[in-house]
Parts: sequence; structure tokens; C-alpha cells
Amino acid sequence: MSIELSLERIRRLTSQLPPYSRPTIHVAGTNGKGSVTCILSSILLASGLTVGRFNSPHLISVQDSIIINEQSISYQEYSIARATVESAEQEHRTGISSFELLTLVALQVFEKFRVDVVVIEVGMGGRLDATNVIPDECILLSTLTAVDLDHQAFLGNTVELIAQEKAGIVRKNKPFVLGIQKYAVVENAVRATVDRAGGHFIAAQSAQRRAWDEIIDGPLPPTLSLDAESFSPPPPQPIAFTSSAFPNSLSALLSLNGAHQVDNLGLALTVISTLMTHPSCVSRMPKSFSECVMKKIQTGIRNATWRGRLSFHQLTLSSPIPRAINVLVDGAHNPASSETLVSYISTLITMLDSNPQARILRLTYILALSHSPPKTTKETLAPLLTFRTGTRLLIETKVATVRFTPPEGMPWVNSVSPSEIAATVREVLPGVGLWVAPDESEIRGQLEGALEWGTTEEPGIVGIEGEDGVQQLVVVAGSLYLVADFYRLLVKQSDSG
Repeated sequence: MSIELSLERIRRLTSQLPPYSRPTIHVAGTNGKGSVTCILSSILLASGLTVGRFNSPHLISVQDSIIINEQSISYQEYSIARATVESAEQEHRTGISSFELLTLVALQVFEKFRVDVVVIEVGMGGRLDATNVIPDECILLSTLTAVDLDHQAFLGNTVELIAQEKAGIVRKNKPFVLGIQKYAVVENAVRATVDRAGGHFIAAQSAQRRAWDEIIDGPLPPTLSLDAESFSPPPPQPIAFTSSAFPNSLSALLSLNGAHQVDNLGLALTVISTLMTHPSCVSRMPKSFSECVMKKIQTGIRNATWRGRLSFHQLTLSSPIPRAINVLVDGAHNPASSETLVSYISTLITMLDSNPQARILRLTYILALSHSPPKTTKETLAPLLTFRTGTRLLIETKVATVRFTPPEGMPWVNSVSPSEIAATVREVLPGVGLWVAPDESEIRGQLEGALEWGTTEEPGIVGIEGEDGVQQLVVVAGSLYLVADFYRLLVKQSDSG
């Protein structure tokens, strides 16, 4: 099965379903759109609104894509809404895709529960994405996160062309907020697209990192430790943001990890400011919205979490001996997101430098990739495997290559073979310790095997984690579908515990 971007099928079927009327924030982008949706949802929820959120792909189960007030909908509610859409499809035979069906299910759920506001993430591109079927009158505003090369086979071979496709979610007479961009051509392309459509272009204001202030932020958390027995996570990021919508500069703590999240926060806060001030938005939001935001926005920022993006988790392994390990999971799947992951790992190493107990860092990558031409394995992995950082720590690197479980409803998604990934690793980082899962064997157990190999003491290496200054970091990355397999392990362990 292949992807055919079109609105024709979903428009035909939408006309046969109960109409959608919820006020909606529409979020497109290459990187960061999921993070921006979660920040927005958290702030809106803290401000007293009922909030629907639609993200894709799902992690553990398909209903994880459809969230109300930060909780996935029940399987029963998902099944009821799906039955409604499937019944209409069987009658009218539009031939909709799996993602188009899921999008309509989400809209039906949000309409049924009459949520106050919906935050929707574009699946791919924007102009022809299924989520762009939402009626103009429902859109509060559209926004675009960082644009980079990805899905070129569908969206265009240049960043400029991709930006134009993604900006195609703009609506006439509605605000369009553009996030901070790596490439200057993006803003020009987006401005032109927004102007042609009659939208109102708004450039996001930047949030800024600031020093930790114990009066505002409380006591400074302990120094980072990656020792499983005495794990001390990275502290939240102190930020400041200034906007005409706020009478004073906003100071808050951002729990999301990574310097790039400060830019995502700036975009999200510009969206919130626009909801508070733009006439087309003010008329659709509750009268007390601005007042509630002013009281609860710090809470909303602090509470924002986003699974699978620079997320720390602890997992217990039983073989060869029972032990707890710390795992950093990240859905980095293209060169830009790999560079972001590397930047964060470098930040962690800098933090460990200030921990006098840390002497050796054992860094283990567990990697899987989706087959997604023209993106190559080397382009995606090179940033992870070639980064250098000035540190007193001795860094010992190992790599395991695996496959992931195919995601439900997405039969076109396939793993790159572990042997192909391993060949790239050997080319980029000769001599590195490697564990390669079989290309053709059952996928079940591959991730567990890689975790056990990556955290087992090898003969000839002095010290174990937690002793002699040895710390260990396992990084699961390369595909959000591999991250999903990791979360299934966590659920399995939680259920058995």
C-alpha cells in the first residue's frame, strides 16, 4: 500500500457524517509539532478548558492518538466512533486510507464530547493532509513549527517547497503563526503562501533561557546522576517570555528536555498570546480565558510532558542478573532530529562533568529505522555517531541494531534491516562494539536482547555502574515505532509488577 495525499476522498465521506464544529488549533511542521501540541494542550487544560488532542503516529495503541484532557480515549469510545465512520464508508465506498479514517474518528470523538478546544497535529505535509478537511469556520489559527527535509517524495525536494506545502493549512482571515526556522527561505515561502490565502501572518516570539532563581523556581535540584540506584534527572529549564499579551515578563519552568524545546515553547506561547488578542480568536474563546491563562500558565508549562521525545524512563532487566537501567528514548528519525538528540546528549555530558563522582560514561545506542527514501541510513545516523564533545569523562560507545513492530494500520511502514544499519555504523564508527539482530527472525524479543547486551558488563572493562565513577546511558532512537516497542515493554513490566 502507498500513500496518496488527497482531500477528495475524505471530503466526500465527511459530508456523510455528523458535522464537526469544535474550535481548533491546527499544527504543521517537520520537527516539533508534537511538542507544541502538548505544550498548548497543557496550558489550555490548566486554564480550565476541556481539551482534545490528535497526534500521530500512536505509541502503544491506536486510541493513544486521540486524547481528551491528557488521557487517551477508551477503546469503547474509539470503537463507537470508528463504527460510525466505517458504516458511512461501507455505504458510500470512498476508499479512504487508514489515516483518513483515524482522522475522522478523532473528529467524531471530539464533537461527541463537545470539548472546548481541539489541538490537531498534521500527519504529513499540510495542504493535502487529511486533517486539512476541518472547516474554515472551526479553525482558530494555524501554526507551523520548524521545517526541514523529510518526506521529499511527497512534499518536494527543497525546504522551500516543503514549507509551501505545510503552510497550505492557512485559512482566510485567520492567524498563521510561524515558529523559529533554521532556513531563511522558509519564512519567505510561508509569508507568500499566507498572503495569497488571505491569512494573517504572525512570526513567533522567542522564549529565552534564564538563570535558575531560587526565589521564583525553588531550590536548585541535585546534580545530574545517571546511576540507576541514585538517578537524579536533568532539572527543568528556567525560561522567560515577553509578550504584549502579558503585563509582565513571564518566568516559568519547562519540564520538556532539550534546548530546542525553548523554541517550541516560544511558538506555543505566541499561539496562546494570539488566542488572547486576535479579534477572530477572542470572539471564539471563553470570556474568562485571558484571566485564567494569566493565573495558570506557569502550571501548564511545567506540567507539559511528551512521551518518546527526550524522555527518561527506568526499566528493570532480569537477565543475566536483575538490575534497573535508565533509558533515554527519542523518536529522532531524520538528520535534523538526530542533531537535536546529539545536542541533548552533549548537554547531559556537560552536566555530568560537574558531577565529581562521574568518571566513565557507558553510552549505548539501540537503533531502528524506517525505510523512507530518499532519506538514507547514513544521513540519519551520522550525527549520532560522529559527535565530539570536550569532556574529562571517558565515553565508551556501543551500538545495537534491531527492527520494530509494524504500526497498526500503517502497512507501508517497514524497518530497515539491522544488517544495513550495522554496515553504516561500521562505516561511520569503525571498531565500535556492535550487536546486530537477525534480519529475518521474529521481531519480538529483539529490543529486550539489545537492552540486555547493551547493559551487561563485558570482560576486561573495569568497574560497574554506580562504582568507580561509572555511569550508564542507554539511548533508544531512530524511529518512533521503536520507541513504541519500548513503551510496550514498560507497560508489560508494570502489569506484571
